[in-house]
Amino acid sequence: MSDDGITLNLREIRAAAGLSLSKAAEATGVSKAMLGQIERGESSPTIATLWKIAKGFHLPLTALIGEATRPVGEAAGVYETVQFPGSIGVKIVFPFDPLLGAETFQVTLKPGQSHQSQPHDTGVTEEVFVLHGSMEVLKDGEWVPLEAGQGLRFAADQPHGYRSLETGAAFLNMHHYRQAGLTQRD
Repeated sequence: MSDDGITLNLREIRAAAGLSLSKAAEATGVSKAMLGQIERGESSPTIATLWKIAKGFHLPLTALIGEATRPVGEAAGVYETVQFPGSIGVKIVFPFDPLLGAETFQVTLKPGQSHQSQPHDTGVTEEVFVLHGSMEVLKDGEWVPLEAGQGLRFAADQPHGYRSLETGAAFLNMHHYRQAGLTQRD
């Protein structure tokens, strides 16, 4: 997904919600200027900014980084990795499915790389399953070590994070949304 896709998705989401840039800024905690820059394609948002926008609109992350025109239930094909400036790369494995209330990503961490995440929307649960390498997950203020083949489930509406050890790591990251009425836009 290119920045153009994020730009189109954000415009569509804001239009569907009937919000001005000012009201969208209030809802998301992202400045009006930054939202405008993203919508005009003048800024590459960080993953933290995208999570704030998703949280503010009560949407899954794939509503912003997935393909705007793909109908729910259509075969996924191959998704490209979205590389966030100075941060992690995220590849959509399964886009948000409203029937399951879930989406799945593959995340790759370089050796020694760390990513801290702000709390997601209320009720969001994450599962991490390590595909290769070794890493740690910040859960309840403590770093929990994980090796390839191990997984961890935790409340993602709390601060959390990921860091790789000297080998780097790749992991599946599943997000489960528990809120009633959460749906991907059609």
